[in-house]
Amino acid sequence: MRPSYDELLSGAAGTRVPGSSWGLWGDGDPEVGTLNDISAADVVAAATLVARGAVFSLNWSLALPSPALFSRGPIEHVLRDDGFGMDDHLNRFYPQASSQWDALNHFAHPEHGFYGGRTSDRLKGPQAENSIANLARRGIAGRFVLADVGRWRDRQGRPIDQEGGEVIPVADVAATLAAQGSAVRPGDILLLRYGWTTWYEGLDQAGREALAALDDWAFKAAGLEHGEDAVRWLWDSGVAAAVADNPSFEAFPFDPRGDNLHSSLIALLGMPLGELWQLDELAADCTADGRYTGLLASAPLNMPGCVGSPANALALK
Repeated sequence: MRPSYDELLSGAAGTRVPGSSWGLWGDGDPEVGTLNDISAADVVAAATLVARGAVFSLNWSLALPSPALFSRGPIEHVLRDDGFGMDDHLNRFYPQASSQWDALNHFAHPEHGFYGGRTSDRLKGPQAENSIANLARRGIAGRFVLADVGRWRDRQGRPIDQEGGEVIPVADVAATLAAQGSAVRPGDILLLRYGWTTWYEGLDQAGREALAALDDWAFKAAGLEHGEDAVRWLWDSGVAAAVADNPSFEAFPFDPRGDNLHSSLIALLGMPLGELWQLDELAADCTADGRYTGLLASAPLNMPGCVGSPANALALK
């Protein structure tokens, strides 16, 4: 069992920095953080949830958003016709431009640095630490639980303000799960559907271009609230990884050197985050059959030193 978040903050858990998980999994932690909490038994149990053989790809098109956000792209697909076959390559390929994982080298805490107290020089070169390659070698598989916050808010008559960058309280996530009859268990992979990708696909080209033209920190997107309440809820619920369908998991913009979920979850707690996942088809199926859990399998790219990867994720029910 994990110590509580309050035990981490007080130092009672014995971690190297109060409020962190550093050292919780011992010196043998393979730099995968909270994924250590998904046991083999958890994966076996998740596999028993596959009753219909329904498979859902959670990967948005690599060509979206278009134009790319945060100066990540545009991707250039070069196709070569050899006469006897075809070959291709991708120029300006940003692994975090579309559906993605953030590895534990993606974000630093302003005071304590990267996960495990590592400095940026240890995240570079052939022996780079905290990289996506650690998650890739392990693989990510386990029980998912979907919280369809966007649909729940619509039913409340309070649709999420995607364009205005609404800050969504973690209480709305808890209320969504309760309304669905769902519960988060230790070792779960939490999927949060805000409805951002649906909203984005409804924009015309001029609207998409206007978004991409914004300065990175002027851009707005709805997402989870910043701060201790959300961190405490995610940690105490036992979540092993957290995923959303918006560009930043949390509401954007946020202060990168202040109170934000990226530094708390990634750097201090070692929790991988997923963003821009395509959850609509899965959410529609969950609404139809009333089952919001199943088996999730994801294979990040095994690229040493890389900061992120396309999600390469499937949900099975």
